[in-house]
Amino acid sequence: MQKRFAIQLIAACTLLTGAMGTFGLAQAQTKLKWAHVYETSEPYHKWSVWAGEEIKKRTNGRYEIQVFPASTLGKESDINNGLTLGTVDIILSGASFAGNSYKPLAISYFPFIFRDSEHQLKYAKSDVFRELAKGYDDKTGNHITALTYYGARHVTSNRPIVKPEDMKGLKIRVPDAPAYLAFPKALGANPTPIAFAEVYLALQNGTVEAQENPLPTIQAKKFYEVQKNISLTGHIIDSLLTIVSGQLWGKLSDADKKIFTEVMQEAAEKASRDIIASEARLVEEFKKTNNVIVVDKNAFREAVLKNTKPTDHGYRQADYDRIINIK
Repeated sequence: MQKRFAIQLIAACTLLTGAMGTFGLAQAQTKLKWAHVYETSEPYHKWSVWAGEEIKKRTNGRYEIQVFPASTLGKESDINNGLTLGTVDIILSGASFAGNSYKPLAISYFPFIFRDSEHQLKYAKSDVFRELAKGYDDKTGNHITALTYYGARHVTSNRPIVKPEDMKGLKIRVPDAPAYLAFPKALGANPTPIAFAEVYLALQNGTVEAQENPLPTIQAKKFYEVQKNISLTGHIIDSLLTIVSGQLWGKLSDADKKIFTEVMQEAAEKASRDIIASEARLVEEFKKTNNVIVVDKNAFREAVLKNTKPTDHGYRQADYDRIINIK
């Protein structure tokens, strides 16, 4: 009788230990939210999902990351605020929106500051970018881990935009961030901030008569369906930042910080290369369905710089000069 009771007791203890072990494992796993405003068809989403899975793998399952695409956790200003409020842990955001918290960071949106995609990717590895990112980190407590090439922004419109003068009076949608205003204002256009998720409808119903975005975004959001003309102005070489909330970053061990940074930078590189490849392909594709206009970019650049300069928008001339001179 005593022997049988002892066996039952050992079995019960084994079950309890196993249950506690399972509970302990569940407790050890941290669930994180990664938010962005882009479609599931876009490289930014694909490689964000990959990064989440890769972080889970490299941390032996200690972090479970769910990616929320297409503004499901709010528009871009909302998810930036969410980093501080604790409603999101990681976001993809334009430096223009992050620049609302630390203005010098948005210098990269000054028109024609970058020559091309490779110039911007060199900027991502430069001292000036590291210094600007640190300024943002110090100001907000959040941490920038990577920069992704988003694409050259071009104008789509109801009427053809061939030369700078054609921009005069144009009611053009721009993102709801001050960094996007320099280009249209310098050329006499009428910039109208509208949330990203609402742009298609605004173009369709005539709230605005133009918008500007990179070709992959024009395709993904189907703006080409409601805009006949695509003018290859390339006025801003745009980027996305991967930003980790200060609350999360402060809890990570040095080893985990290294894993998060390496994975996020790998994801940024992969997404950047996908976008660069798709831009070249899309020029030819859009020629089949739309009026693709090759403009004189130098004429647009000269017209913009004649009417505005970085310091007019609160940027530092020294940052502008350093970025322009990256070789």
